[in-house]
Amino acid sequence: MSPEINDDRAVDAALIKQWKEGDQLAATMIVERHATALARFAASSGVRDQVDELVQDTFVRAFNSIDSFRADSTLRTWLFTIQKRLILDRRRAERRKSNVVDLEEGHAIQAYDALDAMVADETAARVRKAVDGLSPMQREVFLLRVTGGMAYSEIAQVVGSTEGACRVHYHNAMRAIKELLSDDA
Repeated sequence: MSPEINDDRAVDAALIKQWKEGDQLAATMIVERHATALARFAASSGVRDQVDELVQDTFVRAFNSIDSFRADSTLRTWLFTIQKRLILDRRRAERRKSNVVDLEEGHAIQAYDALDAMVADETAARVRKAVDGLSPMQREVFLLRVTGGMAYSEIAQVVGSTEGACRVHYHNAMRAIKELLSDDA
């Protein structure tokens, strides 16, 4: 393990201990250390609305179940896993909710995405299209690696796979994206 990971683990372990002992500032420091990475992961996972709410819900769930954190992985990996489950839960709920929409309302819905307005750069749109074309596992591994900056061992824990399999998924994702981009050129 690299010294940086050991340092991060030590800092997080100390903050968790302080929080359990009643130090509210420790909880704030945990949030400050990990909120940006969680927000990037949420956005890269396709969450367009309420990213801040999702990050907040992730921390609420984490703090409520902090005693179940065994430190087998880094705190960040555990938080990413919690957030992944929240995203999946929200998507399931949205699917159930969308099945109840009447036809009149369904026809009025426009396929406009706020991300389209923000991503004016043609290259960024092509990359997004290429990422969207990946298999769900490749996309998740790719996004955790690229936007989350996670190590393969951490990614393996989040996606429930092996480190070697995650390396293969990442390699295949990179190859597919490069091929798609060269085909579009």
